[in-house]
Amino acid sequence: MAFSSDAAFELLRRAYSQGRLAHAYLLAGPRGSGKRRLAASLASLVTESGAGLDHPDVHTAEPESKSRRLRIEQTRALEKELQMRSLMGKRKVAIVFEADRMTAEAANGFLKTLEEPPNHSLLLLTSDQPESLPETILSRCITVPLNREHAEELTAAQRELLDGIAALFRERERGIPAVYRLVRTFATLLQQARERITEENETELKSEEAHYRQTTESDWLDEREDHYKALTESRYLRERGLLSETLIAWWADVLRQQQGASGLDLPEHAAQTAQLARAMPTHDALQRLAALEQMRENLGRNIKEDLAIEAAFLRAFGS
Repeated sequence: MAFSSDAAFELLRRAYSQGRLAHAYLLAGPRGSGKRRLAASLASLVTESGAGLDHPDVHTAEPESKSRRLRIEQTRALEKELQMRSLMGKRKVAIVFEADRMTAEAANGFLKTLEEPPNHSLLLLTSDQPESLPETILSRCITVPLNREHAEELTAAQRELLDGIAALFRERERGIPAVYRLVRTFATLLQQARERITEENETELKSEEAHYRQTTESDWLDEREDHYKALTESRYLRERGLLSETLIAWWADVLRQQQGASGLDLPEHAAQTAQLARAMPTHDALQRLAALEQMRENLGRNIKEDLAIEAAFLRAFGS
């Protein structure tokens, strides 16, 4: 049974008031289920403050690198903080956001903290893909399943991409040509995004030029051109990340369907992901999800974009 974040907090609040709060919880639910808000509320509860994540005894870690991985240095820093004396005399709290993004090394290192938590500590992990976490981590946390609180509106590009995936799985023969059609759809969407973003930023730059034409700063135009060049790349990477997350959400939903979990990321495609869930072994779905996770990591490392995408799609969507 999945809860709203408010209902989950009320249950945990009662457990805390009765002295029954466990030392480690996994707050699991799709994007938009209020995991971060719930974690902040629990931090305020046990530190007996209203400071949430800003309290000096609350320590957090989340993906920060280009590859969006949680590194062992980050989990070690959390462990070190938990070993220190509480500054305010209450519980110390460690929160690992997007825990499924921990590297294997980081997960293995954090496992010891879960097995032997410091006194007066609360460990919170959040994840929208708990099925990707090692069983050793899952078994040492009490999972709090959360429902989505609000539906996220899909962009036109996301809808086109999802239509392409659905069409791929409707085909009787899903050979290499069918996968390459999906690759071309993805590449076309990326190209369209770059062209749109470039055009929008060029328009903005021209409007600034007209407004500041009389400026006496000789290097002003060069600085603004550099600014918009960086902004174009940043916006493009966000767009690419959104489409990559959409691909990952497809296979995450397949895994959720296999486990009977509620709160799908892509409820409009529930029938297709349910059909795949029935027809596909769990380890196969996990491997396909891992291929797209690896693609996201490779793109963050600046590996050649088209090659990273092609290799991942063959593994994720091939027969």
